[in-house]
Amino acid sequence: MKKRLYSKIPLAQSIVTLCEAKGITHIVISPGSRNAPLIIGFSEHPDMQCYSIVDERCAAFFALGIAQQIQKPVALICSSGSALLNYYPAISEAFYSDIPLVVLSADRPIERIDIGDGQTIRQKNVFENHILYSANLYSEVVAETKIDDPKVRQKHHEAQKHNEREINLALNKAIERKGPVHINVPFYEPLYDKLEHPTIVSRNIPVEKPHHQFSEDLQSEMREEWNLAKRKMVLIGVNSPGTVEQKWIEYFADDPSVLVLTETTSNIHHESHINCIDQLISTLNENEFKALQPDILLTIGGMVVSKRIKAFLRQYQPKSHWHIDSKKAYDTYFCLTEHIKLQPNVFFSRFFQKKKSIDSTYKSFWISIRDHRRLKHAAYLDKIPFTDLKAFEVIFNSITDGQMIQLSNSSTVRYAQLFTLNPTFQVFCNRGTSGIDGSTSTAIGAALASGAPTTLITGDLSFFYDSNGLWNEYIPSNFKIIVINNEGGGIFRILPGKEESVNFETYFETTHHLTAIHLCKMFGFEYHTAHTLEELIHESKKVYENDHMPQLLEVFTPRKENDSTLIDYFRHFV
Repeated sequence: MKKRLYSKIPLAQSIVTLCEAKGITHIVISPGSRNAPLIIGFSEHPDMQCYSIVDERCAAFFALGIAQQIQKPVALICSSGSALLNYYPAISEAFYSDIPLVVLSADRPIERIDIGDGQTIRQKNVFENHILYSANLYSEVVAETKIDDPKVRQKHHEAQKHNEREINLALNKAIERKGPVHINVPFYEPLYDKLEHPTIVSRNIPVEKPHHQFSEDLQSEMREEWNLAKRKMVLIGVNSPGTVEQKWIEYFADDPSVLVLTETTSNIHHESHINCIDQLISTLNENEFKALQPDILLTIGGMVVSKRIKAFLRQYQPKSHWHIDSKKAYDTYFCLTEHIKLQPNVFFSRFFQKKKSIDSTYKSFWISIRDHRRLKHAAYLDKIPFTDLKAFEVIFNSITDGQMIQLSNSSTVRYAQLFTLNPTFQVFCNRGTSGIDGSTSTAIGAALASGAPTTLITGDLSFFYDSNGLWNEYIPSNFKIIVINNEGGGIFRILPGKEESVNFETYFETTHHLTAIHLCKMFGFEYHTAHTLEELIHESKKVYENDHMPQLLEVFTPRKENDSTLIDYFRHFV
């Protein structure tokens, strides 16, 4: 059995020990020299699962995907200098999506900053606008001989205790508040010295469990308002599977005064829900909007994709808007009246103690409209040519049961909102900042951590943007990628600024003629391609018959027809 070794630097020992104590065992490492003490400490630990990813931007999104699935902090380790800055896109996504990441950045000692030393930038508080906690540690000089001067010994002791406390506070914040933290770790050389036994014992400060109050007076006041309201809307944003207990889903389903609106990323399914919001509201007139306007809006979950529902609720505001979340509440619709800092299931169990029957046609009226829209949706898709919209219909019908679906942003996640997806799917998307960067890396991290068969559906620009996400040794053999290649940023063709000009195609749509075939050869994917409906049906079936190696299906759609097909789709509901 291999003997475990430790970094000779006590600060590195403290970080590894405290991560272990708090159950942080997934460590994503990007190579470097200044971070050698941390690499040694974590990679030598038998209980740490370490991953090596060269590109720091990809590494951070890979870690985000792992944390997204395990719901626990994942640590990132990088060298000093610009390496750290490459984490920023994923850090901002984690910040807004409430995903816990721990950034451990190696640094040079403070007296080496801004004097012309190599690979050195101002790393202190570099993420300050998008971080829950920044711990800036003191450098520790490792003495070669025993220190006799009691004053020097005291200074060493104080520095160690300061560092120990800051590490604890940062790690605890990531766990308690579910978000990113940054620990900046300056090291003196030598960096590679090892020991067979640790030289310090670090104190673990326990994580505190939050205790939020929901006063009886407020409960009574809100309950009375709820019981009198005949039009109550429950809007569910990004939500991890299983977050809301089924009994509460049934509770809302049985109440004729409650209309539940969900999105694909809500991961909640019921026949009584409005699951394709834009399909319902895109062509409503003023009287219909007034009929849909709720008395009470109750929201749970994270970001909402639909721009139309945001615009509707900002113009036709409810009398009360309650958001249920133990951490935060955004005033997205400019009418927030209560933020109840409880987990949804806890709130529901306290609030809905007695069921009161309410006479209302709110749900039944809008469900009938929804059912009519669904018939029109099916009729329209039966007659359209092969475009993005038709491709997505075939793709969602081809994906096998039980898949995790990772969606890229921009057009992909929006097209997904137009379909009723298989309820066995678990759907995720980086909606915190809604960027096209990092979707591939996130999906691979999530697939690895969950062990679930996973399909990434992505647009061409998002895929090529994050092609370095394929540069690692951790892609499961049953991992699938479906690339919708419409030769550019197709979403810009449905936005108000669209025009047929060289300027538009170059700087907005960014047209191209790239394909994924050579990337597949480089990174060991089996490549499939489809240019027609028949080819897509055939090739998508082949993709899900093969789990022996990762599969990529590239679907080519007509760039100049996709937008008119989608615009006519919404006109079809008039």
